[in-house]
Amino acid sequence: MKGSLLSGKKAGTFLLNNMVPIMFIVIGGIGIVFSGFSGTAIMNEMMTRLSRNSFLVISLLIPIMAGMGLNFGMTLGAMAGQIGLIFITEWGIVGIPGMVLAAIISTPISILLGWWCGKILNLAKGREMVTSYIIGFFVNGIYQLVVLFMMGSVIPIKSEILLPRGYGIRNTVNLIGIRKCLDNLIPLKIAGVSIPLATFLLIALLCVFILWFKKTKLGQDMRAVGQDMEVAREAGIKVEETRIISIIISTVLAGYGMIIYLQNMGTLNTYNSHNQIGMFSAAALLVGGASVDKANIRNVFLGVILFHLMFYVAPYAGKNLIGEAQLGEYFRVFVSYGVITLALVMYEMRKKRESKEKGEMLAEAQKEAK
Repeated sequence: MKGSLLSGKKAGTFLLNNMVPIMFIVIGGIGIVFSGFSGTAIMNEMMTRLSRNSFLVISLLIPIMAGMGLNFGMTLGAMAGQIGLIFITEWGIVGIPGMVLAAIISTPISILLGWWCGKILNLAKGREMVTSYIIGFFVNGIYQLVVLFMMGSVIPIKSEILLPRGYGIRNTVNLIGIRKCLDNLIPLKIAGVSIPLATFLLIALLCVFILWFKKTKLGQDMRAVGQDMEVAREAGIKVEETRIISIIISTVLAGYGMIIYLQNMGTLNTYNSHNQIGMFSAAALLVGGASVDKANIRNVFLGVILFHLMFYVAPYAGKNLIGEAQLGEYFRVFVSYGVITLALVMYEMRKKRESKEKGEMLAEAQKEAK
């Protein structure tokens, strides 16, 4: 009897901790049935979206390890990556060299923005997520000022990406010079499914780096800071400096991830491409079963697959069910915001439950001691 109660409690805890991915598995399954897509079409789309988005989502892992929650400030890195792409388009540098140069240009900008963001987040301990979200809005204003007014008037731009008035970048920049240059570098097709092998190899290298980084002195320091800042400080760890470094690494990786994302798209929406990157990346990570204080590489890939499967099939399922594809569009936007809210609520519930369990265990220990 006791064993069955224990197993029932474990099953309940498992369901509660994995409610979001289970919900998305159900939604995805229903969407696949009613979308009318073939298995090959869905696999092709998932391979494309997995290669396009995984690098961006992985960039969120290190700040979570350092106890800073979801880094919505990753959009700062995305904007730095876009600036690099604007310059290589202006200079006419194409292919892999163009991507590498864009990454080189974005790196110092990302480091500067990441350092500044980290300094501010150190002043807002316990409120890092909402603070990083607002910082993203502020830096977006600076980015708009640079690309809309300074490029062409202060920063020399001569190519067709310049607006006819003589300053400001066009709303859409054609990235035909680097379009899918990484995805098609090592072509591979299995059973009708195209696999961007070079992109996946780069993502695999990043995963190896993350696993290695966790074992380094700096990685261990970040984990200690994430568990308890005061204990870490007493152990001689420079808490504020460690937190800043975690944000800098995340911002730099987000810049590289945005370059990979846009080379797959082949088009840069100058003023809007970066706007939802932080929100969708965070939502994908949470869909994979992560929380604001614990996430791993498995959560990244599961989350990207489930989240983007819903994004792909929802409009078509809505159209086939009730004749309105727009309903599917509304649904997926609603879910992307809703899943973050649900995950945060569940995180607080779990914290309260764990605190209550610790209190009960302490009370029992005190009774036994008496």
